[in-house]
Amino acid sequence: MRVLVTANVTPFLQGGADYHIEGLTAALRAQGHEVSCLRLPFNYHRPRDIDALMTFCDGLDLNQPNGQRVDALISLQFPTYGALHDNHRLWLMHQHRSAYELFDAAEASAEDEARRDRIQAFDTRVLGRIPKRFANSARVAERLHHYNGLEAEPLYHPPFAAEQFHCAEAEGYLFFPSRFETLKRQELLIRAARHLQTSVVFLLAGDGGQRARCERLIAELGVSQRVRLLGRVSEAEKRAFYAHSLGVFYGPRDEDYGYVTLEAMLSSKPVICCTDAGGPLELVRHQETGLVVEPTPEAVAAAADQLQRDPALARALGEAGRQRYIDLGIAWAHVVRRLLA
Repeated sequence: MRVLVTANVTPFLQGGADYHIEGLTAALRAQGHEVSCLRLPFNYHRPRDIDALMTFCDGLDLNQPNGQRVDALISLQFPTYGALHDNHRLWLMHQHRSAYELFDAAEASAEDEARRDRIQAFDTRVLGRIPKRFANSARVAERLHHYNGLEAEPLYHPPFAAEQFHCAEAEGYLFFPSRFETLKRQELLIRAARHLQTSVVFLLAGDGGQRARCERLIAELGVSQRVRLLGRVSEAEKRAFYAHSLGVFYGPRDEDYGYVTLEAMLSSKPVICCTDAGGPLELVRHQETGLVVEPTPEAVAAAADQLQRDPALARALGEAGRQRYIDLGIAWAHVVRRLLA
């Protein structure tokens, strides 16, 4: 089957979306399909460019581009799902969140509100005409239902190089790999360091716009002996940090899906996440596969101390997390079967 995948691209910025897109195209090829990926530039900093791309995608006929037959179209991201195809499937990574749950009405201008309304109307109309709709998590499906009145089937997929994650002897640190941005809440973990009662330390990997702020906060709070910023690490280094960790902290606010949770489970490590984490709460069960706590520094510190004081509990939660991953049957072969069924 000839399959066309549509998504966005932000040049020189690599992230979880790229792993999702590349993982899907590789899985389709592994199943014997001929695949092409159409990625369109998305400039979220310039609103007029968002409008222009939305207009371009709306009604773009991809049944036979340049005379080449396309048997199925799989759309992943806004606004590329506005394209048309007789055999169209949606696998929604997330919508343009700034027009939905991240929209700040208190700071918005009349123009901002009008653009939000245009985006929501566009989504309701074009997504409603796609007969087969999937979402990459139940949380993303919930948002689609809440804002647009549309249903989608949650369809989980593995993280990059899932088979290479492993477990090794735990050392006394919690690991938190992620882009440094406000929604990921590295600041919450840094502030928790002031409340620790044990010797556990925090290792944060990654880079991003909030890194300098986090560096200043570490100095300001005097917790440099408890919090270490590793910067960017290779995939092999990341897997090693997971393997030797006591546990993993993942504290985003209302995350879509969250590879960190899956990577921790594959490494047989317990996850500490928060009650408002969104997607990770579909995988982390309190006192079964991890610890779910209120998003306060005190609660996070208490959970970290609990794992440090009780390594047997940490091992048991981590092993249960890996088993839950297995029980869920998360695999690319399953994803391809559902998308093309």
